[in-house]
Amino acid sequence: MKHFAIVFNLSVFILACQSSQEPIKLFNGKDLQGWHVDVPEMDTSSVESPFIIRGNLLVSMGDPNGHLITDESFENYRLKAEYRFAGEPGNCGVLVHASTPRALYEMFPKSLEVQMFHGNAGDFWCIVEDIEVPDMEARRGPPAEWGITEGKKRRILNLTDNSENPVGEWNTMIIECLNDQIKVWVNGDMVNYGTNCTTSSGQIAVQAEGSEVEFRTLELIDISELSVDEAFSNE
Repeated sequence: MKHFAIVFNLSVFILACQSSQEPIKLFNGKDLQGWHVDVPEMDTSSVESPFIIRGNLLVSMGDPNGHLITDESFENYRLKAEYRFAGEPGNCGVLVHASTPRALYEMFPKSLEVQMFHGNAGDFWCIVEDIEVPDMEARRGPPAEWGITEGKKRRILNLTDNSENPVGEWNTMIIECLNDQIKVWVNGDMVNYGTNCTTSSGQIAVQAEGSEVEFRTLELIDISELSVDEAFSNE
C-alpha cells in the first residue's frame, strides 16, 4: 500500500508539472515564423503558397499540395491542434517525426501521419516510417501487404467513429509522442495508440491536401509519461 501511494503521488506530481508548463506556441497567431513551406509545384511554377494567415488563424488552403514544416525538431511532447474545415470537408493531416523531405511520391516527408481526413480523424498513415497497434491485421489488412512505401498498405484505422464535431465547428486533436509510442485523442476520445514506432523525434508538419482547413492553436509541452485514455474527456 505504501509503494502504491508513492507511485500515485509521483504520477500526480508529474502531471501537475506538465500542466503548469508554458506551452511552446508553434503558431504565434501572426505569421509563419519558425516554419518553412515545402510545395513541389512551387519549384517549377509561380503558384502561391497554400499556407496563409487569415485574421489570427493559420489556414491550409489545400492546393497546391505540400507541407508546412517546423524548422525545429521535437521529441517527447504533447501536441495540441485546434482545427476546423472552413468549407467542404476533406483531407488534411499532421505529421510527426518528420525528417527526409519528399521521401514518398516525391511529396511527403518521411514521417508518421496522424490523419485529419473528415470522418477518419486519428488514423495513422506510415510514410517511410512504421508503427504497431493492437489488432494490427484487422486495422491494416493482410500482413503480406503491409509496408511503408508506394503501393503498400500504410493506413492503420483509428478506434472510434463519430469523434469529430460537425463541419464548421472546432475540433481538438491531442497527439502525445513519447519514445517509440504515439497516442491520439480527438475531442476527448482516445482514438489511436501505437508502439514500436521506427522513429522517436523529428519535425512537425501540417498538410495541404485538397481541403481548406483553419488552425487556431498549434502548441506543445514536454512530457515524461503518456496520459491515461480518459485524460482529455472534458475537453
